[in-house]
Amino acid sequence: MKKQIDKKEKNKENNKEKNKTKKKTSKIRKVFKIILLILCILLIGYGCYFGYQYYKHTSGMQGKEYDPLSATALGIDPQKLKSIGRINILILGESGIGDGYKLTDSIMIASYNPQTQQASLLSIPRDTYVGKKDKNSASQNYLASYKMNAVYRNGTNIDETIECVSNLTGLDLPYYILVDTDAIIEIVDAIGGVWFNVPIDMDYEDRKQDLYIHLKAGEQLIDGAKAEQLLRFRHNQDMTSYPVEYGDNDIGRMRTQREFLQETAKQLLKIENVTKVLNLLDIVKNNVKSNLDFETLKYYIPYAFKFNTSNILSDTLPGKSEQCNGIWIYTANKTKTAQVVQDLFTDKVIVEEEDTNSTTNTVESENAKENGITIELLDGTENSGIFTKAKEQLKAQGYEISKSGSTSSTAKTMIINRTNQASSVSKDIQSILGVGTLTSGSDNAKVDYTIIIGKDYE
Repeated sequence: MKKQIDKKEKNKENNKEKNKTKKKTSKIRKVFKIILLILCILLIGYGCYFGYQYYKHTSGMQGKEYDPLSATALGIDPQKLKSIGRINILILGESGIGDGYKLTDSIMIASYNPQTQQASLLSIPRDTYVGKKDKNSASQNYLASYKMNAVYRNGTNIDETIECVSNLTGLDLPYYILVDTDAIIEIVDAIGGVWFNVPIDMDYEDRKQDLYIHLKAGEQLIDGAKAEQLLRFRHNQDMTSYPVEYGDNDIGRMRTQREFLQETAKQLLKIENVTKVLNLLDIVKNNVKSNLDFETLKYYIPYAFKFNTSNILSDTLPGKSEQCNGIWIYTANKTKTAQVVQDLFTDKVIVEEEDTNSTTNTVESENAKENGITIELLDGTENSGIFTKAKEQLKAQGYEISKSGSTSSTAKTMIINRTNQASSVSKDIQSILGVGTLTSGSDNAKVDYTIIIGKDYE
C-alpha cells in the first residue's frame, strides 16, 4: 500500500516538472516568434528602403554616370552625388636611401572629375628647385636642400612639400597620399601582376640602397619585385638611359611611372579583383598615409566603377635640367607650366555665352576700348559672389566677357594671353584685378584672354 502511495506521489512530481518544462518551452517559442517577427519586419523595411534608394539612383538620368548599386550600399543621396566636383590629390612615393632615411622619388598630382569622367596625372621631377633664393647665387647646401624631394625631409615636412607644389602649379591641393614602395610591391602581387611593356633593357645596382635592377625590354608580366625595379630605374650602370624621344633619366622614369600606374588601374578595376578588396584595403592601411578621409572618398567610389582608364591625361612639369654652383637642379618653365596646368586641370563645366550687346555707364579702360579685348572668365574661387565681383570689375573697364564658367578650385589667379596681345593689356587687367600671374597660352579658345579667378582674389 505504501509503495502505491509513493508511486502516485512520484508521478505527481513528474507531471509537475513536465508541465513546467512545457510552459517554459512555450514561453521560449513565443519570444523566439516575436524576435523572428521583428527581424522579418526590419528586413522587409530595410529591403523597401534599399529598393527605394536604388530607385532614386536609377530613375530618370541618374544612375547612368555612376554605379547605382554601390551608391545605394554606401547610403549616398543622389542629389549630393550630382554636386561632387573635381578632386586634386598630391601623391608622394616614398623610398629609402639607407639608414632609415627616406625621400620622395615619385611626386605626382592626381586629379579626377567624376562629372566629366576625366582624370589627370602631372609628374613633378624630384630635383625641381623650389627655393626662394636666386638659383645662380645660392650656396650648394641651399640648392641641395631645396630640391623638391629634399624638402620632404624624411616625412617630417609634408605641409611644406604641398605648399611648394601648390606654388609651382597654382593648384589648390587639400589632400595628399603618401605611398611606401612596399605598398606597390604588395598591391601588384595581390592582383596577380600587371602586364606591361618595359621600354628598354634596365641594368643597375646600388648596394647602399639595396637596389638591384635587371629587366629586359618588352611586354611581360610585372610582379611586385619587378615593379619596384621598373619604377625606381633612372639610368643603367654605364649611365645610358631612356632615348631622348622617350625622355631621358628622371623624365623617362616619370613617364614609365605614369604609364605603369595606368596599367595597374586597369587591372584593379577588373571584376575578378573585387573579391580581393579586403586584402587590398589591408595593404593600403599598412603602407599608405593620407589626410583623405573615407567620408570624402566615398562619393567618388560609385563614379570610379564607370571610369575608363583611357580617359587619363598625363604630362610632366615643363622645364629643364641645369647645373648651378655645381649642383644639378630642374628649373620649371613658368609659362609652359601654366599652360599644362590649364590643359590638365581646367574644367569648363558650366560655360555660358555672355550678352555682349548690353551697355554699361562706366569709364572704359583705354586698352579695352582700343583693342576690343574678349575674355573667357573662369571661376576657381568656389564663391559666386567674389567671382561676380571680378566679372563686374572687368566689364566696368570695357572688357568683353564673351564666355564665363566654373573650373576646379585654384589657389592663384591666372591671366592667360592667348592672342599675343601687348604686355600693357595684360598689366592693365592685372591692375584691375589687383592679382594675377601673367602667362601666355595657345589660341584655341576663340578669345584673347582666359582668366582663371583664384582664391587670392578678394
